[in-house]
Amino acid sequence: MKLVMAIIKPFKLDDVRDALTAIGIDGLTATEVKGFGRQKGHTEIYRGAEYAISFLPKIKIELAVKDDMVEQVVETIQTTARTGQIGDGKIFVYDLNNVVRIRTGETDVDAL
Repeated sequence: MKLVMAIIKPFKLDDVRDALTAIGIDGLTATEVKGFGRQKGHTEIYRGAEYAISFLPKIKIELAVKDDMVEQVVETIQTTARTGQIGDGKIFVYDLNNVVRIRTGETDVDAL
């Protein structure tokens, strides 16, 4: 089992969710986050004063998947979230040692 975590642009969330649902992914967790990288932020003007915004809004999605789905999930996120511009995000894949469904007590792959 793997945990796939991706940081994407906020306006791509619905597209990514729909694409993952189409390949059989039943659920994911999405969190609003802020970060910076090569994009370096931007400046905004508020009430006549200029402010540097160095942390940009992003969405972090996390989903636990079976080992045989990892490549397809990563490819789906990558192709769906890509705009071709700086700041498209990153995908991280972690090993999952144990998963427990709280309601039923099912463990590991059965809990996914």
